[in-house]
Amino acid sequence: MTARPPSSRPSPEPGPGRPEGPSGIPATFLPARARTGPSGMEAVRDGTPRAASGDERGRAGTGNGPSGRNDGPGEGARAASGVESGGARTGNGPAAHPRAQPARPAAAAAHRGVRPAEPLVEEERGRLLSGAHHDPHALLGAHHVAGGVAFRALRPFARSVEVRAKGLRALLHDEGDGLFAGVLPLREIPDYRFLVVYDDAELEVHDPYRFLPALGELDLHLIREGRHEELWRALGAEPMTHEGVDGTRFSVWAPNAQGVRVVGDFNYWDGTGHPMRSLGGAGVWELFLPGIGEGALYKFQITRPDGSHTMRADPMARRTEVPPANASIVHASHHAWTDGEWLERRGERPVHEAPFSVYEVHLASWRPGLSYRKLAEQLPAYVKDLGFTHVELMPVAEHPFGGSWGYQVTGFYAPTARLGTPDDFKHLVDALHRAGIGVLMDWVPAHFPRDDWALAEFDGRPLYEHGDPARAAHPDWGTLEFDYGRTEVRNFLVANAVYWCQEFHIDGLRVDAVASMLYLDYSRAEGQWTPNVHGGRENLDAVAFLQEMNATVYRRCPGVVTIAEESTAWDGVTRATHHVGAGGFGGLGFGLKWNMGWMHDSLVYVSKEPVHRKYHHGEMTFSMIYAYSENYVLPISHDEVVHGKRALVSKMPGDWWQQRATHRAYLGFMWAHPGKQLLFMGQEFAQGAEWSEGHGPDWWLLDPSYSAEADHRGVRDLVRDLNHAYRRTPALWQRDTVPEGFEWVDGDASEDNVFAFLRYDAEGSPLLAVSNFSPVVRHHYPLGVPARPTSWLEILNTDAERYGGSGVVTPEPIKPEATRHHGRPASITVTLPPLATVWWRGA
Repeated sequence: MTARPPSSRPSPEPGPGRPEGPSGIPATFLPARARTGPSGMEAVRDGTPRAASGDERGRAGTGNGPSGRNDGPGEGARAASGVESGGARTGNGPAAHPRAQPARPAAAAAHRGVRPAEPLVEEERGRLLSGAHHDPHALLGAHHVAGGVAFRALRPFARSVEVRAKGLRALLHDEGDGLFAGVLPLREIPDYRFLVVYDDAELEVHDPYRFLPALGELDLHLIREGRHEELWRALGAEPMTHEGVDGTRFSVWAPNAQGVRVVGDFNYWDGTGHPMRSLGGAGVWELFLPGIGEGALYKFQITRPDGSHTMRADPMARRTEVPPANASIVHASHHAWTDGEWLERRGERPVHEAPFSVYEVHLASWRPGLSYRKLAEQLPAYVKDLGFTHVELMPVAEHPFGGSWGYQVTGFYAPTARLGTPDDFKHLVDALHRAGIGVLMDWVPAHFPRDDWALAEFDGRPLYEHGDPARAAHPDWGTLEFDYGRTEVRNFLVANAVYWCQEFHIDGLRVDAVASMLYLDYSRAEGQWTPNVHGGRENLDAVAFLQEMNATVYRRCPGVVTIAEESTAWDGVTRATHHVGAGGFGGLGFGLKWNMGWMHDSLVYVSKEPVHRKYHHGEMTFSMIYAYSENYVLPISHDEVVHGKRALVSKMPGDWWQQRATHRAYLGFMWAHPGKQLLFMGQEFAQGAEWSEGHGPDWWLLDPSYSAEADHRGVRDLVRDLNHAYRRTPALWQRDTVPEGFEWVDGDASEDNVFAFLRYDAEGSPLLAVSNFSPVVRHHYPLGVPARPTSWLEILNTDAERYGGSGVVTPEPIKPEATRHHGRPASITVTLPPLATVWWRGA
């Protein structure tokens, strides 16, 4: 992972253009014209009241307010259309809610039979109204009292509230500040509703405070223990039917908060009337809001320990607004999967014993402007045609700053809304699976940005980040590191890994920046870090987290693979967690690890002029010293073609022909080397420019009207043939992780810039791969080979004319001679083309 630009600062709350909820968002709360209270103060989205001008008060809710107002999203547009939060309308439009009726004077109902309720204790009342009460359900709703049932409602800006049930209509007493209460001479609490009357409308609604918690004791126990493996089903916004009523359960983990309120477009971002209750020692706050459904925008207004307020997006949100807007959206999936056959067979063969070639993609820039659904029409066909087995998607989770490429995540449970909805993303994954393409995803549990509407000091104190500022601050990216030692934080991340694999059918997670997690002194100078309890530099909490994450994912999601981007010599990255190594640690439990050493060394070699390569020969052979210490992926990733590093073909020396030839030879060497392959988009057709997230690959290079189109098309044709030959040849993938799968024929030909080796499949059948990194043809070049096979056929030659090469090929089979060479009983004599890789196998 390379250093990336810092996240954006907190994005402003946008107005028009936000995604709308369904037209039937229920009549639950606050009509537009009632937003200005008697005091002349108008609630705005950040929860802070401001004085409304006389002109604004006169037209509040009409949609004609000044464009600079910091109101709820799209509020002016909705108010202008006359739609109330619950479907009731202002102005002259027809009612959108069946119970919305023309306003009538409050005096039309009498207080007959309703006696005043016992006033709230002033301290309790103050905490309730300021959003600092831990149990608003104890004060609001219906409760048995001496002489009957007491009802109390908190409805800011309402003129009156009436209790309605079968055979019952009773007007509650106005207690001020939006509180209405009264005692009715009833023996049992009826199935009731409130009729709430405002200046210009009346709404009949369910009382959110009459419902029992919609979150069970088992959920709370698992959250406390940090063992809720489907945490997304317990926290966040969950549309459901609760006690026979449709609505949405809101729940959030905020253990340091004095109080939490739900705010959204359904209450004009004023949460006064919707305080949540604390569910005991788990630190979870919950509220079921009847009538709220899919598409509603919401946030949590948190009262910090010091009494101040902060408005936060939901950490568990499954859908978000399009950045820079940052509200969460109530979501339920309706996607019907069609990839059952793929899921059944994806785990038939261990990934390290299967073909595995990966095309790395940045979705937003692969074809700029395409949505998830449009990508589903093009990406699967392109990748399938080129023969890759998998795509790897750069981070999909929501992130505020596009320039971070997705590596600074704020919405860990939501696919970025830039390209569509969560179901649209599922549609893309489904389409890739139907095309026979596996889907890997970059996952970023190492850090998160400091945006003050997201995770940073979420409830007023360090929560997701470490409590020690020196431990929390990431020195390279200006971000915050997770506190892996806190059970709830570890649970948040482990469940997130499961979530993507289970809910989105992701086939693998490539875990970003693992090295920064493993070492306490990562990018920190002496004196800037504190050793662990054993005096070492290892982050023991991070080790435990990674082991738990891997064990949980592999247990719950058969056939999934986890891949570590880990750039150090940490022992046992791909070893099983229960196998303890020399360092005293169990393995981290990953399935594969990026071979950053191979990538660095091999690129150093090919970037040298051919005449100097003999002095760097060991850069290409050293990887075989440690090739079987882990299960490796050979990555030519996005990190290698940005920030002045140049595109792959542009790293090569010489003229344009030599650059392309070396590019092709290098890919042939890479595909034959032990390990799996990963290639970033644009490198498959030798794009000369660095990648930019702003415009993506230079597809115009493949336009037939471009004079050099054949040069780039030739390289792409080679990549296609490499992949198809690779998939047909078990020797290239079946024994990647065991020494029996590889033998050097000649690894010391530094004067010739030649590398020759054999690969073997499980049956012992060989493939011979030879790379000549000199710009000269080598005639009559002897190579030692096994006694069998009895003839060798050239199956791939990167110098073929159709790839843009010089055409030095050997179409006829080669018969070995009974002449010992390179320590083998037989030998063949071949012609090696310039700057090329050639593969032979038994004819």
